[in-house]
Amino acid sequence: MTDRRDFLKGGMVAASALVVGSANLAVAATPMYTNIVYTKANPGKWSKKVGSHLPSITIEGNKVTLFTKHGMAAKHFIVRHTLVLEDGTVVGAKVFKGTDKEARSSYELPAGYKGKVFATSFCNLHDFWVNETTV
Repeated sequence: MTDRRDFLKGGMVAASALVVGSANLAVAATPMYTNIVYTKANPGKWSKKVGSHLPSITIEGNKVTLFTKHGMAAKHFIVRHTLVLEDGTVVGAKVFKGTDKEARSSYELPAGYKGKVFATSFCNLHDFWVNETTV
């Protein structure tokens, strides 16, 4: 049997493809995705968790930094960040452990990229969060 961490990793890839495959985050706001993918506008049952679970996106030139303002402990932590382009291309991902100091990751955009980027953050207790911005 696959352990929980492997299951979560596989689930993250599938959820990322589901959300970004449409190349339109507005789809994630439809009732079909309610309580599966959480956003600032649609935090579902986790409305009090937005500030500590929604990943922030900082862009300087071609460098994108994701940060989730969330404590990191063995029993409760951010499991993974993923950065995805508007066309569904995964730029990169970083898996965290509860022993990591913080949930911060950096990625390099393709040269000259213009368009939306989607940042995902997955908490082992409070589910899958997506933020977006336009470059």
